[in-house]
Amino acid sequence: MSNKILIVDDDSEIRKITGIYLENEGYEVLKAENGEQALKLIDEYNIDLILLDIMMPIMDGIELCMKIREVNMMPIIFLSAKSEELDKIHGLASGADDYITKPFNAMELIARVKSQLRRYTKYSTPQNIAKNIIEIGNLIINTDTRQVYSGGNEIRLTPKEFDILELLASNKGIVFSIKKIYERVWGEIFYKSDNAVMVHITKIREKIEEDPRKPIYIKTVWGVGYKI
Repeated sequence: MSNKILIVDDDSEIRKITGIYLENEGYEVLKAENGEQALKLIDEYNIDLILLDIMMPIMDGIELCMKIREVNMMPIIFLSAKSEELDKIHGLASGADDYITKPFNAMELIARVKSQLRRYTKYSTPQNIAKNIIEIGNLIINTDTRQVYSGGNEIRLTPKEFDILELLASNKGIVFSIKKIYERVWGEIFYKSDNAVMVHITKIREKIEEDPRKPIYIKTVWGVGYKI
């Protein structure tokens, strides 16, 4: 069964062209021109990935992303004409897993979609093998079900947030540079100007730390990187 991808963009031409790219790769495509339509489709269908525009009327992409993240963890990729570094940081901080600037290359889009779906499909498929549990203080990480608990309460992480936490927790005491984290989690070449790792670690700390300003789990090793 083909993956369902939802395109949310108020530009009908973008919806059409992007849909053609994806359908040519065998994906089932759903389309919405605003946030309200998108939320209805998400309730109705089992969406595997969302391509989301930021600048939309009524409800912008940032607000929609945050609403989706309240209950759904499927990968979200922003497609936006806003190319400033702060725009990307804001987008990732709202819960997105990736950010592509318009105009985009069809091959790059497909590659990023496939990368996100590989991770999501791998970890959302039920498995019959024994659960792999990592316990650090009050934090419990189940790497089979990709669930995280603190004090008995489940903590919802985005796919990228979980990948970063799992990488650090599985290698306790080892310091990972930002470059190494990016290349291991994103599977792409790291560019010095990319703040994606720092943004995601900030979001993880907000979710798992009692006081994100004084973290007890993810430690910063100044000038080097991060460790647990």
